[in-house]
Amino acid sequence: MNDVFEKITEAQTSRTAVVLCVVVSTQGSTPRQAGAKMLVYKTGKIFGTIGGGTIEKKVIANALSVLEHKKPETFRYDLLKENMCCGGSMAVYIEPIMVKNKLYIFGAGHTGNALAKCAQDLGFEIVIIDDRSEYLDEIKLPDILKMHGGYKEVLQQLSFDENTFITIMTYSHTFDREILAYCIDKPWGYLGMIGSQRKVEMTKKAFIQDNICTKEELERVDMPMGINIGAEGPEEIAISILSKIIAVKNKIKI
Repeated sequence: MNDVFEKITEAQTSRTAVVLCVVVSTQGSTPRQAGAKMLVYKTGKIFGTIGGGTIEKKVIANALSVLEHKKPETFRYDLLKENMCCGGSMAVYIEPIMVKNKLYIFGAGHTGNALAKCAQDLGFEIVIIDDRSEYLDEIKLPDILKMHGGYKEVLQQLSFDENTFITIMTYSHTFDREILAYCIDKPWGYLGMIGSQRKVEMTKKAFIQDNICTKEELERVDMPMGINIGAEGPEEIAISILSKIIAVKNKIKI
């Protein structure tokens, strides 16, 4: 049992999604009893076993489906119907252990600070980045990683995956575009840049002219960033941005 939880910890450290399968009840003759555990990785690889054979193949298939939909579920299996000689039945609880979402905030100004405050209770692993140490020092939030340094240098230290949410709001249009150009071809779940409609159109035109990316790739970027709710001031703008991020995270089209 401890080995299973150690593997879960390893998966979380390496940012690997995994599914926990637990036999929660049995009736009649079954290959494993209640409490048996198995992990299923995205590749279909497993650690541990809930009994082998046809039933285990079915549990793996259900686990991969649960991983895709990100919702736990309990499945019941009749071993006789699955052509297993045991003849009993078992219920297996299957829960996805998802990678924690990361939120990169480029820019520790008023809006970046407000966004970090709004997001800190929503389960994000928050990293706020700025080349101005005095702005980072003003952020007094627990469990938030503050990274000081030039944006180009810091970008090289960051990791990106489908659970990465990126918000760009520095004090410089040039920095914003440089960060966007670096991030656009990385894996991410959300990528947005703050700015006026004019800034957005100029950015799109420059990126296409310079062959930085395609028009289709630019269409995936949320800019101007956030939902149009007529927001005024850093706090309302932060809420509009976070609302869009939540919608994307939950696969809701707006």
